Amino acid sequence: MCVVSYYLTLVLDSIGITDSFDQTLINGLLQIFNFAAALGAAFLVDRLGRRTLFIWSGIGMLISYIIWTACSAVNNEDNNKAAGYVVVVCLFAFYFHYDIAYTPLLMSYPTEIFPYTLRSKGITCELLSIYCSLVIAAFVNPIGMENLGWKYYIVFCCFLAVFLVVTWVVFPETKGRSLEEIAEIFDGPSAHVDVQEMEKEQVFADKEHKEVA
Repeated sequence: MCVVSYYLTLVLDSIGITDSFDQTLINGLLQIFNFAAALGAAFLVDRLGRRTLFIWSGIGMLISYIIWTACSAVNNEDNNKAAGYVVVVCLFAFYFHYDIAYTPLLMSYPTEIFPYTLRSKGITCELLSIYCSLVIAAFVNPIGMENLGWKYYIVFCCFLAVFLVVTWVVFPETKGRSLEEIAEIFDGPSAHVDVQEMEKEQVFADKEHKEVA
């Protein structure tokens, strides 16, 4: 995602689209497309489920990047303009599949699966990892693209494949579940019992507080 977001000019330069007007036009259309895709996905979260969107997103991004990488290679080796145009299409396809899951769920999904006692720490760890990776990528991506060209995209194909496997194996579905029911997924049936006991204790404590007042 960092390559597309921050180094779109370098990506377009690599496939022969060097005119500043054309690059600005593609960038502007991408932003409008992002907004529309993310807005549509926000309405699908409770219809399709979180896990479904994440898996759909992972498969779509991986396929888009593989085609993007192959066409970049053809364009670079044979100066094939048609392959360069396919890369532009893949940019939009990649963004679409990113937007349907990671834009609406990047913060809301961890908030759902973390219990209240760990939520702030979990979100902090998530944001820390995101911003650390962005800082590293900001320095690494230009060097990688300059020295490896289209071959650098293979690294991202590998990352996307790993993310897809992790999503498939680890990510639980939280659609239609309350926070207490989500806790059962991780901690077993006893978690729901514990929550009920805590709620009873809280009600009892509130009654005592009112009586004292």
